Amino acid sequence: MYTPELVSSKISPSDANSVWKNCLKKIKSDVSLMTYNTWFLPIKPVAIEDSTLRIQLPSHFFWEWIDEHFNSLINKTIHDVIGPGAKLSYVIAQDADLLEGTAVESSDKIQASQINEKPKVKHNFDSHLNPRYTFNNFVMGEGNQLARAAAGAISNNPGGTSFNPFFIYGGVGLGKTHLIQAIGNEILLNFPDKKIDYLSSDMFTVEFVEAIQTNRVNYFSSFYRSMDVLIIDDIQFLIGKEKTQDLFFHIFNTLHQSRKQIILSSDKPPKNLKGMDERLISRFQWGLTADIQPPELETRIAILKKKVEIYGMRISNEILDYIAANITSNIRELEGCLIKLLANASLNSKEITFELAKKTVKEIATDKKTYNITIELITKNVCDYLGVAENKIRDKTRKKEIVLARQIAMYLSKELTKSYLKTIGLHFGGRDHSTVIHACSSIEQGKLQDKSIRELINNLTNKIELSTI
Repeated sequence: MYTPELVSSKISPSDANSVWKNCLKKIKSDVSLMTYNTWFLPIKPVAIEDSTLRIQLPSHFFWEWIDEHFNSLINKTIHDVIGPGAKLSYVIAQDADLLEGTAVESSDKIQASQINEKPKVKHNFDSHLNPRYTFNNFVMGEGNQLARAAAGAISNNPGGTSFNPFFIYGGVGLGKTHLIQAIGNEILLNFPDKKIDYLSSDMFTVEFVEAIQTNRVNYFSSFYRSMDVLIIDDIQFLIGKEKTQDLFFHIFNTLHQSRKQIILSSDKPPKNLKGMDERLISRFQWGLTADIQPPELETRIAILKKKVEIYGMRISNEILDYIAANITSNIRELEGCLIKLLANASLNSKEITFELAKKTVKEIATDKKTYNITIELITKNVCDYLGVAENKIRDKTRKKEIVLARQIAMYLSKELTKSYLKTIGLHFGGRDHSTVIHACSSIEQGKLQDKSIRELINNLTNKIELSTI
């Protein structure tokens, strides 16, 4: 632990870090969490010389606010940590190249004449983005193609496309959070000077309530209006919070008029956000609204293979195909299944076998009734029941009994699994989705007109479901 007696005339930056950490501990207990995260975490300790602590601030505005509102608090804190003779000096990150190491005393003001040109901004700002969420590990498929393509365009030109705001919606665990954070991470790579903030609508509300309690609403609003890119997850949780919606409406307008990028996610499209201010719903639809659908079989397999590569696991394609076929609606469940497999194998010193995979899928899958009903299982049961060879059902033959078996298998695949029509067609000899639609229509019509067809479908459905117990 740092003690004042150990301060020499020149102390290394690492010691400055230690001193500043001790200062932050004291400051954190004297201010609100939002104030601490916003105004003190971005400060970077530079050096300490002759009991003078030198810190770097991100901008002139930042320095002016600190000097006006927290000068006494910081000075008191450094006196407590370093000693009675402690002093503080500031360096502005924007001007570091121009000032060449000169410091600005906390009681002085910077003259505009000192700045002859606009230097490159060096933000020391926490965007709250998870670095794991990147485009590189986001698997694009049929269900997210539009959203992914738009995300790429935005990351290359934030605020400069017609996709503003960019509103993504879809069910739980489909990759919305991954994609919107990937945009933020890519923008930071392409434009390191951009000020980006990612947060949930719940956190936005919590911070707003805290701002009301501390009479800091104006600052709260100004802070978010200053963003170059604002990313808010689960915007639907603003429903019912009228004051928060009203403030967000004005922040939205300021950002949009300034051509700043706004990115939002929700579990449903704007028009279905009942209880949301109509003015906001209208604005959410100004840019691009894109949905993310549950991934089809091929995408689920690709996601699993990507995760296996990231985790450094060795799992056979047979097991991956089984997992993908039985966990159909949620990417989060796919990843959870792999993590549980890895944990079981590691903790119990077991190999990842097909039996272990089946047991894990049964524990993970949300849909307990149909978690292991697959197109392959349906095909086998239909062919066994009707006495048709499985290989024949995939042929191009037009024999009546085989066509009937194929159409029933296609119909039951649509009813009992969550597979896309295109995926179902691929399982039956590479047929297209229109063939599947025709097959399903034929069976539906047959059920209405022929009692024996209804009984056949019911018997097969029961047989298939019983075979999974």
